[in-house]
Amino acid sequence: MMHALRSLSRSVGRDSISNVIAYQYKASLSFVTVSHQPHHIATHHHYQYQTQRTLILEPSASEFVKLQKLLHSDSGIVEVTLDRPKNKNAIDTKLMRGLKHALELINQDSSTNVAIITSSVPGVYCAGADLKERKTFTAFEVREYSKALRATFSFLERLPIPTIAAVEGAALGGGLELALACDFRICGEDAVLGLPETGHAIIPGAGATRRLPRLISKAIAKDLILTGRRVYGREAEALGLANYCVPAGEAYTKALEVARNINEKGPIAVRAGKRAIEEGLLIIDPAEAADLEEACYEMTLNTKDRLEGLAAFVEKRKPNYKGE
Repeated sequence: MMHALRSLSRSVGRDSISNVIAYQYKASLSFVTVSHQPHHIATHHHYQYQTQRTLILEPSASEFVKLQKLLHSDSGIVEVTLDRPKNKNAIDTKLMRGLKHALELINQDSSTNVAIITSSVPGVYCAGADLKERKTFTAFEVREYSKALRATFSFLERLPIPTIAAVEGAALGGGLELALACDFRICGEDAVLGLPETGHAIIPGAGATRRLPRLISKAIAKDLILTGRRVYGREAEALGLANYCVPAGEAYTKALEVARNINEKGPIAVRAGKRAIEEGLLIIDPAEAADLEEACYEMTLNTKDRLEGLAAFVEKRKPNYKGE
């Protein structure tokens, strides 16, 4: 266990500091086409639909994390599904390894434009760290686990494509930290978001103390972290913690709507826009921030997509972007 944690921490740590903006498609993947109707919206007949996906099969992937590529008009959208129902998607070392593996495959695939991170477990997004497993760890192993989880979420945050957390039910501790590492958070009304770590005599250790104050105010971040107070979907939206709050059971539907909207845009422009925002927030000097914006804008100038966008506007038709 100790060796596995140390190896996972080192591996993700190296990846998280690499230049994930640069894509190379080098993964050897197997695909199975499946027809899928998400169970978490099946009871809402107005939103029923069927979407074809390809299930990506990898021998080293965790049984608790499924990666699927959507097909046809949704090509370019991928889904990462947490699937550990008996443990409410609690993040043990196996689930963390599977999540890391899925994110690496996404980063290697230049055809992916946007990712949705969701759950197959009714009423639960992610219950956080697996405390039963944690109880068996030595202090050293707890430290290595935290490093690996922190690095995994940092890798998620640094993916060059937009990521969307579709949250239904409980997103607590590491589950909320997973959602915070995404670019968008879409919650059902019954979603419960919280950081209960201080109640266990620790603090959030996978990014919440950094990401939450930047997302909402410092005062509210202190409220949620120091008291462990939980909020539901509507309050999360009001606080700015969630981008959208929708009726219970419809978070995935809204996430897919947002993903489709992004998927229609110029892929290079979307990546450049995300980079300009993320890196620009870290720059204090206005001149340096302007230079970064100029560099990101330059990424879009000499592209076929830019010319296609202009032509489509003049010809009053929908553009056909190819990421070139």
